Amino acid sequence: MAPLGDPRRHYWLVKGMAKATGVNLVRAVEQGRLTVEDWAETVQSCRACGWAEGCRDWLDMAGAATTLPQPRAIGDASIGTGA
Repeated sequence: MAPLGDPRRHYWLVKGMAKATGVNLVRAVEQGRLTVEDWAETVQSCRACGWAEGCRDWLDMAGAATTLPQPRAIGDASIGTGA
């Protein structure tokens, strides 16, 4: 098993992905739609993902685009589709 990524880096990747997709994580917690534990588990899952550099690149493209870039397939999973 590969070592987990840096927690701070992945915290910001999760925040960036949420922002790029129109999700306000703080508001979701405040409204009870997301628990702090769920948020922490999301960051932990991000830390274990082998696509962190691709995610960072996708977020960079999303920030410069007027529409979100299409996700690309990685192995058996499609990143960014919620699948």
